[in-house]
Amino acid sequence: MVTRTDAATRREQILKEAARLFAERGFHGVGVDEIGAAVGISGPGLYRHFPGKDAMLAELLVGISGRLLTGARRRLAEADNSAGPGAVLDSLIEGHIDFALDDRPLITLHDRELDRLRDSDRKLVRQLQRQYVELWVEVVRELHPELTEPAARAAVHAVFGLLNSTPHLARPGALPGRAVTARLLHQMARGAFEAAGAP
Repeated sequence: MVTRTDAATRREQILKEAARLFAERGFHGVGVDEIGAAVGISGPGLYRHFPGKDAMLAELLVGISGRLLTGARRRLAEADNSAGPGAVLDSLIEGHIDFALDDRPLITLHDRELDRLRDSDRKLVRQLQRQYVELWVEVVRELHPELTEPAARAAVHAVFGLLNSTPHLARPGALPGRAVTARLLHQMARGAFEAAGAP
């Protein structure tokens, strides 16, 4: 008997392999049969979980935008009342670095395939991303009150560009190790904000 948990796990496996294959070969370069083979089920068997590739792509891109926003809200809620804005910003940076290092195929997928989403799904992705950016802007301006809102927003987008560059750095094995890479990215992100707030 297949439980609801098993079905959820299988959906996660399908999405993970779909993201990897789409990032490697492009959305149109991957067939349903190949995604099925990657998770050990027939191509037609995928239709028990998703109506098609378009639905997988939408769930991947809407899903990661939602997870980033939810994670940022959780980090803000969990921040100790005595923690200053610097500690809160560090926490946000850490969360985004986890995404940038652990979900590299989704970054590639977003860059290449966002325009393939239905208008409604693309608008939802953009809406979630705007909310995510605004959380960062609020924290950055609390730490650097000298920054105007547009300048803080530009700085946040620039830092996202820096952190989201990880798929272009090198093959995963060619990086200096996850901990070292994470520390380097964190230092660079904080440095970018400090530079933005400098007189």
